[in-house]
Amino acid sequence: MGTGDRHKLGSIGRPGFNWEDRVVNEEGEDQRIGEIGEIIVKGNGVMKEYYKNPERTSGAIKQGWLYTGDLGKMDKDGFIWLVDRKKDVIIRGGENIYPVEREEVFHRNSKIHDVGVIGFPHDRLGEIVGAIIELKSNEAMSIETEREIVQFCEENLPRYKRPAKIIFDKVIRSPTGKIEKIKMRQKYLGKTA
Repeated sequence: MGTGDRHKLGSIGRPGFNWEDRVVNEEGEDQRIGEIGEIIVKGNGVMKEYYKNPERTSGAIKQGWLYTGDLGKMDKDGFIWLVDRKKDVIIRGGENIYPVEREEVFHRNSKIHDVGVIGFPHDRLGEIVGAIIELKSNEAMSIETEREIVQFCEENLPRYKRPAKIIFDKVIRSPTGKIEKIKMRQKYLGKTA
């Protein structure tokens, strides 16, 4: 980024030489500026196929565009802002809820060390928001702490985006620091994906 692009900190940038990117809806049509969609890329370094897996290849590569599985939005200057992974989106009663956005809110709480947000199945709504919260080492788990976290949610999140389920536990992360959503779903839901 150039010095004039400092206001774009937090974005994943713009495409480099011989690369193109777009943000598209489910039908592969370009989203408007600021609307969330799947990030797709095209360029010299895009993979040609999944090894011996034509079905997966056809789902990921369409007309030379690689569908990344990442959700983002583009600003008026062509900078992409990553929102979440497509497979991690929670669909609650038809509303898309992006776990990364919820996690960012929780990180503003001074008692929380780490948090991972996943969807829990729900008979009527499809899914509900669940938060696995790891408190800072100097914070003791108590009913009062739980009440404070619930109150924090009420003050900082719209009702439909608040976690309906809060679990106080260690957040599972990879050696590189990435939240292991698959392992969290296995642990708390018994799901493998």
